[in-house]
Amino acid sequence: MPTVIVGITGGSGVIISKKIVDLLLENGISVAMICSNAAKQVWMQEMKEPISESINEWNQNPNFTQYAVNQIGAPIASGTHNVKGMIIAPCSMSTAAAISQGLSDNLIRRAADVTIKEGRPLTIMARETPLSTIHLRNLKDLSELGVTVQVPAPAFYLDPKSIDDITDYLARKAITAFVPQENVLSEEFEYTQGTDEQ
Repeated sequence: MPTVIVGITGGSGVIISKKIVDLLLENGISVAMICSNAAKQVWMQEMKEPISESINEWNQNPNFTQYAVNQIGAPIASGTHNVKGMIIAPCSMSTAAAISQGLSDNLIRRAADVTIKEGRPLTIMARETPLSTIHLRNLKDLSELGVTVQVPAPAFYLDPKSIDDITDYLARKAITAFVPQENVLSEEFEYTQGTDEQ
């Protein structure tokens, strides 16, 4: 079964990454998860529990595998491994910068580098505001390489009622390259495109 790699870095918004992993597993997609050390700290701060609680839950699913961020020799570090693509959410600006320059000093960055060179879909949920010119240049370079750059911007036109509504929308947007469209659509409300009307 093809695998989707999910990298979690030290940006704010780890609740989105939890939803992404949950949705992929619910749809029968194999997940290889990598969490940076900074992400573990953010997870504890934002989720009020260690990431090990979610990992213990995910480990009940045979389609879930976890790799350490320093495990450079992991199978997903090779282009010959059966991988469908990768999502990095949230993606810190240091990770975006490293990937844009081809730096592979940890497994998240190495897996992203391999994903790009193999021509597989890579989606990053870029987390920073405001974005400096340096950030924008790095994101532009990644976009020109075919990387899908998303920002955690709520779809206010869908009239979200809760943080969970917003998180659900953002997570579903991130997995659209890997899950059939009919499975991405929310049961709560239909996702439609906003308009540019003034």
